[in-house]
Amino acid sequence: MPEQVLLSVDGESVSVPVGTSVAAAVVLSGATRFRTSVSGEPRAPLCGMGICFECRVTIDGRPGFRSCQIAAEDGMRIETS
Repeated sequence: MPEQVLLSVDGESVSVPVGTSVAAAVVLSGATRFRTSVSGEPRAPLCGMGICFECRVTIDGRPGFRSCQIAAEDGMRIETS
């Protein structure tokens, strides 16, 4: 098993240690927002344990994943909005 995984966040390659959450990978990529609220405000993780739903991202073209609850995997394509 590799010690690092390589994934894409908004088209930028990011390498993170195995076991890193997708939320942490997004933060490490330098992204400042995870999603945009219906009123247009930037949103980012609040609770870090899947309760607040503020960390939702699109993974491999499928929207609505709580990024704090998912481990980053090699080749994932993460999109924030």
